Parts: sequence; C-alpha cells; structure tokens
Amino acid sequence: MNTMSAAWDTLAIQSLGECKVANPLPYCRFVSDATLLRMNVPEEDLPEPTEELIYCDFQMAGPREKIYFDPSKVKCAIVTCGGLCPGINDVIRSIVMEAFHNYNIASCVGIRYGLQGFIPKYQHDLMELTPRSVADIHQFGGTILGSSRGSQPVDQIVDALERMNVSILFVIGGDGTMRAAKAIQQEVAARGRKIGVIGIPKTIDNDINFVSKSFGFDTAVEKATEAIDCAHTEAVGAYNGIGLVKLMGREAGFIAAQSVLALKEVNFVLVPEQRFDFEGENGLLPALERRLKSRKHAVIVAAEGAGQDHTGQSGEKDASGNVKLGDISDVLMARIKGYFAKRDMPITIKYIDPSYIIRSVPANSNDRVYCGFLGQHALHAGMAGKTGMVVSRMQDRYVHLPMELVTDKRKRLNLRSDYWRSVLESTGQDPITNIFRDQTCLS
Repeated sequence: MNTMSAAWDTLAIQSLGECKVANPLPYCRFVSDATLLRMNVPEEDLPEPTEELIYCDFQMAGPREKIYFDPSKVKCAIVTCGGLCPGINDVIRSIVMEAFHNYNIASCVGIRYGLQGFIPKYQHDLMELTPRSVADIHQFGGTILGSSRGSQPVDQIVDALERMNVSILFVIGGDGTMRAAKAIQQEVAARGRKIGVIGIPKTIDNDINFVSKSFGFDTAVEKATEAIDCAHTEAVGAYNGIGLVKLMGREAGFIAAQSVLALKEVNFVLVPEQRFDFEGENGLLPALERRLKSRKHAVIVAAEGAGQDHTGQSGEKDASGNVKLGDISDVLMARIKGYFAKRDMPITIKYIDPSYIIRSVPANSNDRVYCGFLGQHALHAGMAGKTGMVVSRMQDRYVHLPMELVTDKRKRLNLRSDYWRSVLESTGQDPITNIFRDQTCLS
C-alpha cells in the first residue's frame, strides 16, 4: 500500500480548541477523532496518473462525545453561493433541524444572496432560520437564501461574522466557493477568533475532487434523461431525424455520460475530456451520415464544455473566474446542416437545452436522503469545533476533508476507465477508430 506524498498526504482536520462540553445527543453512537477510514483514492482524484493503488486515512464524520461549543450560546450562519443545484434547500433544512431539535442551539441565520450578504453596501437583510421557517423548503428548487457569484472582500466578511457574533459558518458552494471559505477561515484564524467554517461541496457537474458523487447529481441525470427521451422521440418521428441535447458540464462530462448509460438511446456523446473532429475518416459528421443511412435517425448528447476548440473561445471570464464557454450547440447545428446540405441529404434537427430546468427542480428522493446526511454531519463537525474542512461522501462513507483537497483540481472523466468504456459500448462509438482522435484526456 502507498500513501500520498508532499502536501497532499496531510489529512489532519483543524480544530478551534479542546472539546470539553458533553454532547447533548442522548441516543447515538459517538465517533472519535482517532477513528480513521482507510480508502483507496480513485485515479481521477490523484494529482498525477498512476497504475498503483493509493490509499489515504480519512477522519470519519459523525457526532463527537465531547463538543467545543455550548449549544445554548451558539449562533449558526448559512450561506449559499454559485449556481443553483437540486438539493440546496434540503441541506439548509437538515442543518437547521439538526441544530434546533437535537443540539438546541440558540439561533441560526441565513445570509442572503451569497457572499454579497456579508457586505454592508449591498444592504441584504438576514433571514432568521427556524424549524418552522424551513419545514417545507425541501419541496422547492433553488435556494431560499438566494445566491450570487463572484468574490467579496474577506476582511469585510469576517467583520460581519464578528458583528453578528456567529459561532459556526456553513458555506454551501462549488470549488470557487470553497476557496473563498478557506480564505475566510484563514482570516478568522489570523484574528484569533473562534469561529468554525464548514463547507458543504455543491456542483451539479459532479466535478468536485474527493467527492464520489455531489448532491443533486442523481436528480440532474433523472431530468436529463427525460429530455433525451423527448429528443429520441422527435428524431424517430422524422425521416433522417436528429435529436440534439446539450447538458451541463463545463469541464467534466459526468451528467452526459451517466444519462447515456441510464437511457441507452444515445448514439453520440460529446464530453469536455475528449477532443473530436468534425470531418475526415474519424469525424463526427461522416459517422452521423453512416448512422442516418442505416437507421434513419440519431441522437447526439453534448456537454456544454465539449468541443471548445471548435467554438473560438474569447478567453473572457465570468464573475466566478470561469472561462466563458463558446456555444457548442450552435457550432454543431451549423456544421451538421452545412454538411448534409452539400450532400443534398434532407435532415430534420430538433435541439433541446434543459439546463436551467435541470438545475432548478427539487431534489429527488435519493438526493434528499444524501442532503440530509450532509447537513447532519456538517452540524456535528461544526459543534465539535472543526474548521477549514468539508463534509464529503467517499465510497458511501462520510468523512472530513481539508478544504485544500477539494479545491486542488476538478475531477474529470477517466477515459481509461471501465465506466467510460461502458458509455462507448452503450452509444456504439468505437473508442479508437470512430469519431475520437485519441484516448488522451485534455490538459
């Protein structure tokens, strides 16, 4: 067995201090900080590819027998940042219910509209969160707190936490948000304040490092398959019909890949991790022509970040610091229409983009269960004085991770994996001789 090297193999979780308060939970099995879970780390989470099995010892999540904070004096704050995702309200609800019903904390507030809510110039009001106010929010998509993108001055955020007398801050967001949370925690530590900062990783793309599956992903795939099924129906209903579906996935094609496996109706799947050609012996368009001549219909699923070398990216960045993507769907539509027009071959294209529907719906039952565990474990960690960490599910076990690990890089599809082979078998795409140029992941 091997363990991580360099700064990577330090999985110690920071603490605000010694835990001396008896945990008020009367009915549970407590977990010790010394309880470690040795797990094999997936290749896609490693900084460099290797054929060796890499193991790490992770701190197990769960309630501690002794906690750091006196619940009767605790004030929690929750903030949600970045794009919407199914299940955010479920996580909020879980934290609040656990805090009041099981720990009997003093109060909990919601920060409105992401990190902007901390900054005085925006004048966003706080939202008081109680079991009554969050009782039904899991039935709705989005976030009751609102969200925003972009960074805010860290010193002003910590000033606001001090003014509000917050004991624990729960930050729900993606890798950019986790980097901001880490900066907040560092500023808190530099001031010598005892404020815990706990992250709950969120991304609909499922591309967070060291998170086996992000919350909302199951719901996103479920809704994506409904769109693909409609595209297939449209394609079959026309002579040489083509159904084109664009799904979310800036840098990782997990939603596209999982949806393909779930439905088995897709003939071509395009993901950010894999380059492809339009023309030539192994091009997409000749392969699409062969498909139409043999079956009279085809379904193409493209992740939004696929084929960016064909879109003429501007290089500009959005408020979150992400490179603005070119629209691969426009390129696909134009190239497909032009190709078949030159061959005097009639086609019908139906284009569906369900992205904003997918990310805005309530979570399904699987994601609700998952969100419930995340909220509970986040609260347990916060009350035990943990800080600068996130709660993660790895291989169906809940663990504590330093924020540095989840922000080290973004997880991407492993094109050498059995999983990707199954995707290609489902679509009928030959991984070597069909539309793909090589099996090398993009840098």
